Amino acid sequence: MSADHHDLVLTFLSPDRPGILAAVTACVFKAGCDIRDAQQFGDDASRTFFVRMHLSAPVSTSESALSEAIATVAGQLDLRWSLRPWQRKLRSLILVSKYGHCLNDLLHRWRTGLLHTDIVGVVSNHEDFRSLTQWYGLPFHHLPVTPDTKAAQEAKILELVESTQTDLVVLARYMQVLSENLCRQLDGRCINIHHSFLPSFKGASPYKRAYERGVKLVGATAHYVTSDLDEGPIIEQDVVRVNHAMNADEMTNLGREVEARVLARAVRWHVEHRVILNAGKTIVFQ
Repeated sequence: MSADHHDLVLTFLSPDRPGILAAVTACVFKAGCDIRDAQQFGDDASRTFFVRMHLSAPVSTSESALSEAIATVAGQLDLRWSLRPWQRKLRSLILVSKYGHCLNDLLHRWRTGLLHTDIVGVVSNHEDFRSLTQWYGLPFHHLPVTPDTKAAQEAKILELVESTQTDLVVLARYMQVLSENLCRQLDGRCINIHHSFLPSFKGASPYKRAYERGVKLVGATAHYVTSDLDEGPIIEQDVVRVNHAMNADEMTNLGREVEARVLARAVRWHVEHRVILNAGKTIVFQ
């Protein structure tokens, strides 16, 4: 991005029909913007058209002016759209329990500039990762929880989300099932990493059950959180091959490496505005 330009990301979806790209690109061109990158996908099943554009706009073209121009076209084509300045990073809050591999990976990627986000803090129901979090110069919030205090604890999480202006909540092996109310409050802005290649081995101890079944692949799934446990729209998955000579602990260690990679990819794609929901699925422009 040069000093006389600023970058924006335009995403939209609409009922599929001819002329959508022509109309939007003409609008963008008229506003003086240059399309640096564009990806599109037409879903035949839902007859919906999805687009992500990376725009370079002259400083004389404000975000609001471009939004007004796009809004006119949007009304004609029934677009559901969003325009976001690239330099305005989404703010992320990480939740973790007693397994820190995903947390440590995210913090390292953030510190080294590999994640286009501002991490605003870490929340945990245990004290284990206070020193790690503070070493990275981030606030650590210890919010213990029991069945009797769950509602009050989740209310405090929501207060933190609001006070820190959090855009994305990341469950980095946060081993608590979120209530229906919290899931609803965080709809579309909460990502979980599940230590299983969904839909197999849902719930607790998936590696142990995978070992008992003699599987040849173990994996991980990053998905948006919904009130249906582990049923939210899937963003990313990956697997690693295992064999009969490996015990459950060895499978677990391999699985944790996959979990960290999968969660990092999902967070990266979300904060770079590369994920668009398509009913119960996602479109991911990588």
